[in-house]
Amino acid sequence: MAAILHSIAGSRSFRVNWLLHELGEPVEIVAYAIMDGSLQHPDFKTKSPARRVPALEIDGRVMFESGAIVQYLCESRKGHALMPAVDSDERGDWLQWLHYAETLGAGVQNLNMQHLFLFEDWMKSPTVMGIETKRLAIALKAVEGALTDGRDYLLPSGFSAADVMMGFTLDSARRYVRFDSYPQTAAYLARLKARGAYIAAEAAEGPQQFYTQDFYELPEG
Repeated sequence: MAAILHSIAGSRSFRVNWLLHELGEPVEIVAYAIMDGSLQHPDFKTKSPARRVPALEIDGRVMFESGAIVQYLCESRKGHALMPAVDSDERGDWLQWLHYAETLGAGVQNLNMQHLFLFEDWMKSPTVMGIETKRLAIALKAVEGALTDGRDYLLPSGFSAADVMMGFTLDSARRYVRFDSYPQTAAYLARLKARGAYIAAEAAEGPQQFYTQDFYELPEG
């Protein structure tokens, strides 16, 4: 039976969609839109109490936190190399990168709010935008540093679900921080987006609904 993924194209639900494709798990996508009120439907509230995507119906349960879903899928599915064993030397690093993606994601979310969802200029704060952009740029240095030893992915052993978490976040972060100063990170993101499962997940989900520009400059002032 296929999992059911409640999703907005381009949102955190893409992490789950991508991982399901990496695992070869069948998935049915129920698409929502950002501003049409569909997330406020009472039926969706029973699946996601914060009324946010993703929500994943799988194994007789509903899960609604992307990082938890990624870890659950890795732990409950067998025959893959997307998660180091509990007693592996890489397990701690895997968990750290898995959750560090959300450290970056918090900055992206704050910038999304300022640039995309506060529609009038008087609502926006150039000060907040500047601070959050700088914080995001600083946080990205850890990713760049991890990749400078020539490895292709975050773990020396190769691709894992931590890269799924991080790849989604980086594809959003590049909208606000130019990757010219992060050449290893830029090349890493390109490798991730070239994966067959990434491409298949993107095709299944459809065009992202958030960004109308490739890059968002800070306002003057």
